[in-house]
Amino acid sequence: MATVKKTKSFGEHLRHLREEAGLTLKFVSEQISIDTSLLAKIERNERQPTKQIIKQFADFFKVDEKELQNDFLSDQIAYKILDEEADLSILKVAEEKVKYLKTVHNGK
Repeated sequence: MATVKKTKSFGEHLRHLREEAGLTLKFVSEQISIDTSLLAKIERNERQPTKQIIKQFADFFKVDEKELQNDFLSDQIAYKILDEEADLSILKVAEEKVKYLKTVHNGK
Protein backbone atom coordinates (compact mmCIF):
# COMPACT_ATOMS: atom_id res chain seq x y z
CA MET A 1 0.00 0.00 0.00
CA ALA A 2 1.34 3.44 -0.93
CA THR A 3 1.67 6.04 1.78
CA VAL A 4 0.87 9.73 1.59
CA LYS A 5 3.83 12.05 1.15
CA LYS A 6 3.24 14.80 3.71
CA THR A 7 5.33 17.43 1.93
CA LYS A 8 3.47 17.23 -1.38
CA SER A 9 0.18 18.89 -2.09
CA PHE A 10 -2.83 16.66 -2.54
CA GLY A 11 -2.79 17.17 -6.30
CA GLU A 12 0.95 16.50 -6.55
CA HIS A 13 0.45 13.32 -4.57
CA LEU A 14 -2.28 12.12 -6.95
CA ARG A 15 -0.14 12.93 -9.98
CA HIS A 16 2.75 11.02 -8.41
CA LEU A 17 0.53 7.96 -7.82
CA ARG A 18 -0.73 8.08 -11.39
CA GLU A 19 2.67 8.61 -13.00
CA GLU A 20 4.32 6.01 -10.77
CA ALA A 21 1.76 3.50 -12.06
CA GLY A 22 2.46 4.62 -15.64
CA LEU A 23 -1.17 5.62 -16.22
CA THR A 24 -2.61 8.43 -18.33
CA LEU A 25 -5.03 11.08 -17.12
CA LYS A 26 -7.61 9.69 -19.54
CA PHE A 27 -7.30 6.13 -18.25
CA VAL A 28 -7.56 7.09 -14.57
CA SER A 29 -10.44 9.47 -15.17
CA GLU A 30 -12.34 6.76 -17.06
CA GLN A 31 -11.72 4.23 -14.28
CA ILE A 32 -13.10 6.52 -11.57
CA SER A 33 -15.81 8.05 -13.78
CA ILE A 34 -14.78 11.70 -13.75
CA ASP A 35 -13.95 14.08 -16.56
CA THR A 36 -10.30 14.07 -17.68
CA SER A 37 -10.09 17.86 -17.40
CA LEU A 38 -11.40 17.69 -13.80
CA LEU A 39 -8.68 15.18 -12.89
CA ALA A 40 -6.04 17.42 -14.49
CA LYS A 41 -7.33 20.41 -12.49
CA ILE A 42 -7.31 18.40 -9.25
CA GLU A 43 -3.70 17.35 -9.94
CA ARG A 44 -2.77 21.03 -10.50
CA ASN A 45 -4.60 22.03 -7.29
CA GLU A 46 -7.01 24.17 -9.30
CA ARG A 47 -10.10 22.21 -8.26
CA GLN A 48 -11.03 20.40 -5.08
CA PRO A 49 -12.28 16.82 -5.10
CA THR A 50 -15.42 15.73 -3.31
CA LYS A 51 -15.28 13.12 -0.56
CA GLN A 52 -16.66 10.61 -3.07
CA ILE A 53 -13.88 11.35 -5.55
CA ILE A 54 -11.27 11.00 -2.79
CA LYS A 55 -12.78 7.59 -1.96
CA GLN A 56 -12.62 6.61 -5.62
CA PHE A 57 -8.94 7.64 -5.80
CA ALA A 58 -8.17 5.65 -2.65
CA ASP A 59 -9.91 2.55 -3.99
CA PHE A 60 -8.33 2.84 -7.42
CA PHE A 61 -4.76 3.44 -6.22
CA LYS A 62 -5.17 1.08 -3.24
CA VAL A 63 -4.17 3.71 -0.69
CA ASP A 64 -5.73 4.32 2.70
CA GLU A 65 -8.80 6.54 2.28
CA LYS A 66 -8.33 8.22 5.66
CA GLU A 67 -4.72 9.11 4.83
CA LEU A 68 -5.79 10.55 1.49
CA GLN A 69 -8.59 12.52 3.16
CA ASN A 70 -6.10 13.81 5.75
CA ASP A 71 -3.75 14.81 2.94
CA PHE A 72 -6.54 16.81 1.30
CA LEU A 73 -7.70 18.44 4.55
CA SER A 74 -4.15 19.37 5.56
CA ASP A 75 -3.83 21.22 2.23
CA GLN A 76 -7.00 23.15 3.03
CA ILE A 77 -5.66 24.14 6.45
CA ALA A 78 -2.23 25.06 5.10
CA TYR A 79 -3.68 27.25 2.32
CA LYS A 80 -6.03 28.99 4.77
CA ILE A 81 -3.13 29.79 7.12
CA LEU A 82 -1.12 31.13 4.17
CA ASP A 83 -4.04 33.18 2.84
CA GLU A 84 -4.69 34.76 6.22
CA GLU A 85 -0.97 35.19 6.95
CA ALA A 86 -1.71 33.57 10.30
CA ASP A 87 0.89 32.38 12.77
CA LEU A 88 1.31 28.63 13.11
CA SER A 89 0.29 28.91 16.76
CA ILE A 90 -3.27 29.00 15.42
CA LEU A 91 -2.97 25.23 14.95
CA LYS A 92 -2.77 24.71 18.72
CA VAL A 93 -5.86 26.86 19.24
CA ALA A 94 -7.70 24.93 16.53
CA GLU A 95 -6.68 21.63 18.13
CA GLU A 96 -8.16 22.74 21.46
CA LYS A 97 -11.35 23.85 19.74
CA VAL A 98 -11.70 20.49 18.00
CA LYS A 99 -11.37 18.72 21.35
CA TYR A 100 -14.01 21.01 22.85
CA LEU A 101 -16.39 20.64 19.91
CA LYS A 102 -16.09 16.86 20.03
CA THR A 103 -17.16 16.85 23.67
CA VAL A 104 -20.09 19.18 22.92
CA HIS A 105 -21.28 17.19 19.90
CA ASN A 106 -20.78 13.80 21.57
CA GLY A 107 -22.87 14.96 24.53
CA LYS A 108 -25.98 15.51 22.36
